[in-house]
Amino acid sequence: MPGIAPGGFDAVLFDLDGTLIDTAPDMVRALTTLQARHGLAPIDYPTGRSQVSNGALGLLRVGFPQHEVRFGDPLHLEFLDVYAEDPVRDSTLFPGLPLLLERLEGASVPWGIVTNKPGFLTEPLLAALELDARAAVTVCGDTLTVRKPDPAPMLHAASVAGLDPATTLYVGDALRDIEAGRSAGMGTVAAAYGYIAHGDDARHWNADGIAGDTEELTQIVLKAVNLAA
Repeated sequence: MPGIAPGGFDAVLFDLDGTLIDTAPDMVRALTTLQARHGLAPIDYPTGRSQVSNGALGLLRVGFPQHEVRFGDPLHLEFLDVYAEDPVRDSTLFPGLPLLLERLEGASVPWGIVTNKPGFLTEPLLAALELDARAAVTVCGDTLTVRKPDPAPMLHAASVAGLDPATTLYVGDALRDIEAGRSAGMGTVAAAYGYIAHGDDARHWNADGIAGDTEELTQIVLKAVNLAA
């Protein structure tokens, strides 16, 4: 791992699901609701949780293994409808991250979000958690015509918020996040506490740093933006 230079960064971007916000309770509940509707036994929560960073398609592939689920097919659209009905019942910031965001804001360090989650699901979630007006920029999965691991959403976020990619740190819980951040010339941190499928290993993603929990993430981020105690 290349490492993260202390004080070498002046902005932080986060992935959403599994990195900044724990959305698994609501997303897995939507999946099990859909399974029940189709007469299937519910998937166990740990298995569902491990797929949340892969979005609706990742969940549907483990919940409906007999189907070849594709983007925009009827099952995919049905899941999105079910999830959109109640997307913020139990979703919340991961423990410790409210304080991290406050520390960044108190020092005028901009932070934002780059997610593959579509805007019609991202925006209500951020509004309900009162994060929408606080983020310097939010780029969703349908903001552009490409998504992570393409670096374009990362570079678009930097452009909109007036950030220098070279001094921007990106935090994500999937290989695609690290690939997108590195391709955009950003520093990268793997959120190993996130939604990582069995057999995957954040140590193999070639991130500049790895956070095993949100306390470690807080230490890494504050040191990177020169706010460590």
